[in-house]
Amino acid sequence: MDLIRCTDLCMDFGFGPLLDSASVSLQAGERVCLVGRNGTGKTTLMKILAGLQPPDTGSVEPIGHCRVAYMQQALPRDLDGSIESVVLSGAGACQTLLDYEEITANLGDAPSDALLDRMQNLQDELDRLDAWNLRSEARAEVDRLKLDPEGEFSALSGGMKRQVLFLRALLARPDVLILDEPTNHLDTPTILWLEGVLKSFNGALLFVTHDRQFLSALATRILDLDRGQLTSWPGNYERYQELKEASLDAESKAWSEFDKHLAQEEVWIRQGIQARRTRNEGRVRSLKRLRDQRQERRQRIGQVKMRLTTGERSGKRVIEVTDMGFSFPDKPIIEGLEIELGAGDRLGILGPNGCGKTTLIRLLLGDLRPQRGEVKLGTKLKVVYFDQMRGTLDDDRSVVDNLADGADTVTLNGQPKHVIGYLRDFLFSPERARSRVGILSGGERNRLLLAKLFLQPANLLVMDEPTNDLDCETLEMLESVLLDYPGTLLLVSHDRAFVNNVVTSVLAFDADGICRHYAGGYDDWQRQRPKTEVIDTPKAAPQRVEKKTVTKKLSFNESKELASLPERLEVLEAQKDILSERLADPEVYTKQRGQVSALQAELEAVEAELSGAYERWELLESKTD
Repeated sequence: MDLIRCTDLCMDFGFGPLLDSASVSLQAGERVCLVGRNGTGKTTLMKILAGLQPPDTGSVEPIGHCRVAYMQQALPRDLDGSIESVVLSGAGACQTLLDYEEITANLGDAPSDALLDRMQNLQDELDRLDAWNLRSEARAEVDRLKLDPEGEFSALSGGMKRQVLFLRALLARPDVLILDEPTNHLDTPTILWLEGVLKSFNGALLFVTHDRQFLSALATRILDLDRGQLTSWPGNYERYQELKEASLDAESKAWSEFDKHLAQEEVWIRQGIQARRTRNEGRVRSLKRLRDQRQERRQRIGQVKMRLTTGERSGKRVIEVTDMGFSFPDKPIIEGLEIELGAGDRLGILGPNGCGKTTLIRLLLGDLRPQRGEVKLGTKLKVVYFDQMRGTLDDDRSVVDNLADGADTVTLNGQPKHVIGYLRDFLFSPERARSRVGILSGGERNRLLLAKLFLQPANLLVMDEPTNDLDCETLEMLESVLLDYPGTLLLVSHDRAFVNNVVTSVLAFDADGICRHYAGGYDDWQRQRPKTEVIDTPKAAPQRVEKKTVTKKLSFNESKELASLPERLEVLEAQKDILSERLADPEVYTKQRGQVSALQAELEAVEAELSGAYERWELLESKTD
């Protein structure tokens, strides 16, 4: 059943239509991921659906008493007050509850009839909204985040603010939940928690994300926004990619045939005087229509063409760490770390927010002295730090001026290039390149930061969360650039797919507080880390579910299945151990890199089957109690 329906939406801010007669509907139980290039109008569409921005034309129709909650991409700067009050502010009944509590506190010994009538009306409204437990629910959820309900929201980190805002959206008990880049600023354990909560959400979910593993784990349908048009693709993201590529190939062939026919007609109309005297007027009118169609065609945005400026080669040894230790008065950070990085190594740094990743980078770069042990840096190092550039964009200046500071050209690998042409490689049209930075989307700002970064010669590149707000196609191109980069890379990221595809080893802050070095990427760390590790993550918000009774008696087939499960579990465990050992071998990543993806996919399938078998065994065992 449709919960919300939009028809013939049009929206244009002067750079071409973001929405061009676009239509969409959302149904209960589906999880829809909205995909599209940065700046194509994804956030605009979500704001229209949430009722925060009217379209130029078209209709938005919530069905029945549909409630919509929206969590925006940018953290709100003007939101203050206690954490509890922020969580409560998402509920439509919040003000009603506060009014009711104020009246009951001021009733006195002889309340007036008007006051009693007002209290009764508020009570009826709270009954209708089922809102009596809002405050206790809000406090319980804040407690699960290990936060003080009376603490100031403005004092929280970016990641904690996002979790509080997500709880605020859930407490509104929406029928339609709209999330714009919900994983930004979140660490991996919290992203996994978020996946679990959203999988149990009963309404319709519409979300935008750059995290491809998060996308693949959640999406049941893909909604593609391309040149103002919305198309729906059932199934997961991998299936969408296949179908989308086939669709673009078909479109390209159709355009090629159209252009060939138009060229023939243009030759005919330009023939000599005799031909013009006898020309068919119907054919002339047809040619005019062809010209109009060609003029109206909106070309698909090209691919990002990223190239890094590489500095002179560093020495063979880049960073050597011997028995390094460092701690703050109330918190140990590093203890006994040993690692050596050579030229061309790509190191990922993993761990939850607040564990000390930034401190570790400062220690590795020599900006901070270790309290124990030694850090030796190699020779001829030229370091460029991506995170330090985030504050270098001036919202009031144009994209061109932010990049080139008034110059017409930039220098890339020693060669001059016109600034407009260079920005075109990062998908900025000439009109967009001359616009103010303040109107750019989050993804466009990150593309501009990458454009600035790649102009700086470097043989040691440090990137702290470079994937935020980038669309999936740009992420894949960035991966290719980093894989071809001859220098050394230090990467901090919570994007599991990006880490898997880029790094050759990781330094991970494990749950026991020890920072360890592992070969491979994120999945390899998951397999090799201490098995006793327990990650404390917030619990999912309560969902209303119907209790199901379980029959405490096994059928004949169930008894037979239970007897066969131990042998099946042993076989699966043996397969898992063999695959894990192969993926733990560093030679796989140097000499057999083409097999890594297949081995990882095979291991994931075995682990999923193993998990299902254990769950089935526990269920059958419980019936024998």
